[in-house]
Amino acid sequence: MEIVDYELFQVPPRWLFLKVETDTGLVGWGEPVVEGRARTVETAVEELFDTYLLGEDPTRIEDHWQTMYRGGFYRGGPVLMSAIAGVDQALWDIKGKQFGAPVYDLLGGPVRDAVRVYQWVGGDRPEGVAAAAAEKVDAGFDALKMNATAELDRLNSPAAVDAAAERLAAVREAVGPEVDVAVDFHGRASKTMAKRLIAALEPYDPYFVEEPVLPEHDDELPALAARTTVPIATGERRYSRWDVRDLLERGGVDVLQPDLSHAGGITEVRKIAASAAAHDVSLAPHCPLGPIALAACLQVDACTHNAVIQEQSLDIHYNETSDVLDYLADPDVFAYDDGTVPLPTGPGLGIEIDESVVRERAGDVDWHNPVWRHDDGRVAEW
Repeated sequence: MEIVDYELFQVPPRWLFLKVETDTGLVGWGEPVVEGRARTVETAVEELFDTYLLGEDPTRIEDHWQTMYRGGFYRGGPVLMSAIAGVDQALWDIKGKQFGAPVYDLLGGPVRDAVRVYQWVGGDRPEGVAAAAAEKVDAGFDALKMNATAELDRLNSPAAVDAAAERLAAVREAVGPEVDVAVDFHGRASKTMAKRLIAALEPYDPYFVEEPVLPEHDDELPALAARTTVPIATGERRYSRWDVRDLLERGGVDVLQPDLSHAGGITEVRKIAASAAAHDVSLAPHCPLGPIALAACLQVDACTHNAVIQEQSLDIHYNETSDVLDYLADPDVFAYDDGTVPLPTGPGLGIEIDESVVRERAGDVDWHNPVWRHDDGRVAEW
């Protein structure tokens, strides 16, 4: 069997899909994308195929991964690792279909029967979170995530901290103590503000606080962790096992969040998960993306003992024009029930992409991160 062709599709709301074809008729799908940089990643994927993959045996996944990574003198980073990730997902999809088995069966078999997921509420600037939280709990979800704040300055007034605490308090009152509520700082807080915010939120028992500081300042996490009992999560902007090594060795992280479309795909995230387990750190893969990325996450979650919960993008605030189920031939494969998703049982990634919908909606999707500014004109962290 050999790889004979590939196609890339930019689809709304902000995703990039990859289709890989073989001479036997088996097809694999992947989702290589950096949100807001789809065209850049598309070019990287094209270069990988034209340089290393066309005409090769798709089942030699580990060798292809090493070649794509080590074949260039300059390595790592979000663009290259996201390109590798989508290719890796598609190759695992093909291999699973070759053997008629889910990917997790090829990786040792499942350790669970379903995967717990959480549901986003609010938006980039969180509003109406209490009502939205109650609505999602009524729909069957028992874990939620919300942004902590809008943009923050390096040192805000007490009012900004109070507002964040009041929002979480309102959510806690609306859903009660049985529902887990994670709070994403999105790297918007300086270390000074992170200390104050975590202390203010702690009485309302967040499931975890995510990216309390920017990845560039992750050396502050041990000090932040020493001040609180709230679990600290981070890692969506780390792209390989080497990127997480210092994070794990320093400590201060309770939940690691690699992204299956950014951190080298299934092959690499399995290795990242093992490194996390060796440091008694839980795994909760990042995935505010499309159905292929989610399917890849579920394959890893299924066979990873330290995986605790899975992000997914159903009804997330970015999905205004298309949602995670729209591109699936059978949306019931992600049958959300009592806050969980059952393990996909189909071969490969376990989903069937509706190619007619992909082709109908494909085009130049011009989504970019918003640029926020403080009142004095300085760029703010989004």
